[in-house]
Formats: sequence, C-alpha cells, structure tokens
Amino acid sequence: MKLSEFKNHLSSITHFNIALTDGQLVPSHFHITEMGLLTKNYIDCGNTIRQEHYLSFQVWFAGDLEHRLLPSKVFKIMDASQALIGDNDLDIEVEYQMESTIGKFGIEFENGIFILTPKETTCLAQDHCGIPQDKMKVPLGAWKAKTSCCAPDSNCC
Repeated sequence: MKLSEFKNHLSSITHFNIALTDGQLVPSHFHITEMGLLTKNYIDCGNTIRQEHYLSFQVWFAGDLEHRLLPSKVFKIMDASQALIGDNDLDIEVEYQMESTIGKFGIEFENGIFILTPKETTCLAQDHCGIPQDKMKVPLGAWKAKTSCCAPDSNCC
C-alpha cells in the first residue's frame, strides 16, 4: 500500500486497528514507536545495482492497557516525519515483534481494519539464475522432501 492510500483509509475510520496475517488483532493499546524513510542499496545476483525507498513504521505494545492510538495521532506522527519522507508516495512496510524476531509486513485495508500482509523473497535476476521458471518458487519446506535421499539417521550421506 502506498502512503497516499494509507492516509485515505486512515481518514475514513475513527479507530485504528491492525490485524496480523492470521486475522488476530494487534492489541488495541499498541504504539507506533518509529516512522521513517528506509533506503536499501544493493546488487542482485545478476550484478544489477538496485535502490529501493519505502516508508517504515514499527508497531509495539507494552503494559499501558489504556493507551489507544487514534487516527488523528497517526496523522501527527506522519506530519512529524514529513522532513524525512518528503512528498514521496512510497510503499509502506510495517515492523511487528513476532515470537522470536521482528517481522516485516506489507499492509492492506479491509472492512475498516488495516491488515498486515506477508512479504516474500524472490530472485531478482531470474534471467541470470539458470533455474527454470516452473522451479523458481517452491513452498517453504517443500525442498526438503524433494532433495533428501535418505533418512537423517541412516548414515547414507
């Protein structure tokens, strides 16, 4: 979701709610602890230099159970970050503490609720990989069943 879409949806609601990918709501006493412009400079596996810019904000909650982040406060946070973001209509990435690490998510809006969406990796230089297109995307964990020739305790490897 682009920043302009986020602002449009935010202006249409009175309560700011966020749901995780499994549909469970982030506790309603969450905070936005940071918002900023992230720039990523890198070279992909095909030797192409790339640069990405996106808006990131971090969602966090503590024991202050009465805290509620209203849309008007989110607009104030965005206004305060304007010096970093400028007038760019960037994609938004949301950081949220998962069980053992920080998760990074996209965000969508449905039925008055912002919904975190999964992000996936991919090869950015598919024309240089040598991997056939039908083999490019394998579900996580599926490669184990296809590449294992023997049981872990069989001592055959």
